[in-house]
Amino acid sequence: MDQIRIVGGRTLKGRLPISGAKNAALTLLPAALLTDEPLTLRNLPRLADVDTFGHLLNQLGASTQVQGSRPEDFGRVMTVSAGRITSTTAPYDIVRKMRASILVLGPMLAREGVATVSQPGGCAIGNRPIDLHLKGLEALGAEIELTSGYVRAKAPKGLVGGHVNFPMVSVGATENVLMAACLARGETVIDNAAREPEIVDLATCLVAMGADISGIGTERLVIQGKDRLHGATYAVMADRIEAGSYACAAAIAGGEIVLGGANKALLGASLGILEEAGVAFADTPQGLSVQRKNGLHAVTASTAPWPGFPTDMQAQLMALMTKAEGASLLTETIFENRYMHVPELARMGADISVRGRSAVVRGVAALTGAPVMATDLRASMSLVIAGLAAEGETRVNRVYHLDRGYERLEEKLQAVGADIERVSGD
Repeated sequence: MDQIRIVGGRTLKGRLPISGAKNAALTLLPAALLTDEPLTLRNLPRLADVDTFGHLLNQLGASTQVQGSRPEDFGRVMTVSAGRITSTTAPYDIVRKMRASILVLGPMLAREGVATVSQPGGCAIGNRPIDLHLKGLEALGAEIELTSGYVRAKAPKGLVGGHVNFPMVSVGATENVLMAACLARGETVIDNAAREPEIVDLATCLVAMGADISGIGTERLVIQGKDRLHGATYAVMADRIEAGSYACAAAIAGGEIVLGGANKALLGASLGILEEAGVAFADTPQGLSVQRKNGLHAVTASTAPWPGFPTDMQAQLMALMTKAEGASLLTETIFENRYMHVPELARMGADISVRGRSAVVRGVAALTGAPVMATDLRASMSLVIAGLAAEGETRVNRVYHLDRGYERLEEKLQAVGADIERVSGD
């Protein structure tokens, strides 16, 4: 199995392109099931999760075609054509690899009146039940049964608009219900809807496909159902988590990089936290300039749904704070098991104490390279960030986690001066 080998101590300089957003891409792909016409997605990142989702769509009868993209290019253009859905079952062997697979449930149910989807897998970062997805679809008239590890949903007379009031914010449930509501009869109102930029990206794409959605970007979405949607061509938004991750890399390694395709607005709450930590940002014609100014400083941060600090940036910020002056307090409010990177960072000399959902990170004078194990997608990036500043060699194992969410990570970092490569773990 491959490893990522990093020799720390190199400053970073140059332009690093930011890819299309993984979390947006995995939401836009199932939207293709809502129409019998082609949906073409531009700026689609080359990621293992995107490939897996493409295989799932093929399993359901959709064709996927990659156009005009050379192997050496970042991103690609994919056209998904679901002229006829030949299977309404998303099987375990595909769904277990990726939690986002549950997002075929709403579109398939809305279009076909029936859907069977294996309960999903994904990163082991905590309990992530799908009950809000199911309750939201039941509010639109779906009949749902859980049996043998599968969700079996049916709406033999079609879905009907209704009122969905989520008791807590859920990105995935908002996405599933939003897509289903586009083909439901009548009006659907979603209250306490998630407001993440990826939700806005999905809603904007659905409007391009003919959907009638108001309140985009707010906690109340109102959807007037349509008999059908049509095809469209749409560009996936830039990845705010990738941009924030590489901003942390630049800050811990030193130097200055420009994140191509990114700007301050893309980073949201991450921008303010990183600025407080001593990272300077500037929008330029080439992208977002990032550099560390006057050392790194401890911060206090708590994860929260948008517009709060994203849980998907917690591990990367923690890695950065291992080299900050003072003690940082990080609190994880979204997932209860998202500190699995802490023991691995400790192997590199980090001083981190965890109590419940909070972690105190005391900056150290030096990190030391070590063999470490990636436990999930964002945890794996935290180890790369730490490795860039560590003395000596770091080897990150289980790099398949990285491949799920970071397009050609080692190539991008090599281009801005990092001593990093992919090697055989044999």
